[in-house]
This record gives sequence, structure tokens and C-alpha cells, in this order.
Amino acid sequence: MSADAIKKLAVIAGGGDLPRRLAEVWRDSGKPVFVIGLEGFAEDWITAFPHGRAGITAINDIKALLLDNGCDGVAFAGKVARPNFRSLRAPDASLVKLLGKILIAAMKGDDAVMRVVVDHIASWGVTVVRPEEIITSLRAQKGVITHARPGEAAMTDIARGLKLLRTLGEFDFGQGCVVCDGYVLAVEAAEGTDGMLSRVAGLPENLRGVASARRGVLIKAAKPQQDRRFDLPTIGRHTVEGAAAAGLAGIAVEAGQALIVGREEVAALADRLGLFIAAVDGEGHVA
Repeated sequence: MSADAIKKLAVIAGGGDLPRRLAEVWRDSGKPVFVIGLEGFAEDWITAFPHGRAGITAINDIKALLLDNGCDGVAFAGKVARPNFRSLRAPDASLVKLLGKILIAAMKGDDAVMRVVVDHIASWGVTVVRPEEIITSLRAQKGVITHARPGEAAMTDIARGLKLLRTLGEFDFGQGCVVCDGYVLAVEAAEGTDGMLSRVAGLPENLRGVASARRGVLIKAAKPQQDRRFDLPTIGRHTVEGAAAAGLAGIAVEAGQALIVGREEVAALADRLGLFIAAVDGEGHVA
């Protein structure tokens, strides 16, 4: 079923701007939306919509909220941290089986865990919708969206970062890294992109750029086995602010495989702060 055929959408919301924007766009299209805020991650904006809350491991609660509210489609969006799935309560045989699959998948990585959970939710008879099906402008198109453009050093850093992410992605690890003058300063781990950028901002200034002389690039790219239904590499205004605070020259994402939340707002902010934002192909080329 396509997104257009869905009668009522549930947005399972983590942190950040993306889930709010999905809910707003769906509502503004004239279709009903119900937001399921994941406890500890979803922000107070959900109270502006018909909503419920559930713990990230409360699978039966999520199922009840989805089905009791008549949702035939669901979109996953927003930042979450890996929960302790060993704390998941399994009162029936179906959840015992699911828990076993999750624990096995956890040995492979977060993407494998999410695939198990999303496939289980799809088995309830709901259609899983990709965020870019709702907001078609989310998907990054190849090119530079800012006044500033990456120079030769930045392009070299971008190509190196993409190669690193492709290698790490085979292990279901890492969607982002920071490279400066050929040196890998950081790789995104469990703390997420914002946390990684905070780490870079704390490095000695001889290793990274500063506001008056920006160096280095944040690179974000999908894993080779990425499931497009969830967790695509995403940047927004907080990403730009974090990259600026870390002294970076810019941000590069993989065209067609990453999302930009609030493209015009993000580009304007990057222009004010003096950063470039480029969507590149798999080899790191802009044009």
C-alpha cells in the first residue's frame, strides 16, 4: 500500500524535529494522524495532536495504541537510544518469540534490531511508510545548498569519510564521522551525531577548525544494508549548530540516501554560520 492509500497514520516519535514535521504535513494534507510518543525521547509537541505514550520496549502498548486508534499506516521517526531489551516484558508466546529474535539481532547491530521490530509491527496489518514518502523534499538531492562550497581539502575529507562509513556499515555500525585534513577525528557511536560533534568540539584546536578558520567535515551516509523504512542518516538545524561549534567547514551527506529536515531553514542557518552543506554521490563528487 502506498502512502496515498493510507487512511490514518501513526507517527512513532523519538526525539528531534523530524517526527513533528511528519505529523504536521500529514495533518495539513487533511488526513488524520495519531502520534505515539516514545517515553524519554518524544518532546512535548505531541500534545498538539491526538496522541499516546509508550515505552520503547512496550510492544503490546504500542500495538494497542495503533490498532485501537484505527491506524492503518505507521512511520518511524526521531532519535532514540538502544534500550535494554532484556527488560522487555513477555507475557505471551508471541512476545517471547520476538524477544528471542531481538536478542539475536542485537549481536549484529542496531539496524538489525530495528528491522526485527519494524517487521513485527508490519505483521499487525499496518503499512510502514518511509518519511520521504510523506515529505518528498526530505531526500537530499545531489548538489550544494549553501553559498559556501567545499574546497579541495574538504572534498578529500569527504571521500575518505565515505570510504570509512562504507566499511563500518558492513558491521551495522556508524552513519557519521568527522574527518579533518585526512585525519579521522570521530566516528558516530551510541551517542549519536550531536554527541559525536560535542566530542569533536572538545578536541584541541590544533586538530580541528575554529570559527575564524574552519576545517574538517561531518560526513553522513547510509549503511550498505540500510533499511529505508527507518533510521536514514538525517541532518537538521541542531546538526548545523553542532558542526559550527566544532569548528567544521561543512557537512556532506550521501545524495538520495540521507534526509535534510527543513532544507531552507538549514541552508540559511549554515550560510549565517559560514558552513557548506553538500549532497554527494557515493564517490564523494558534488557535480
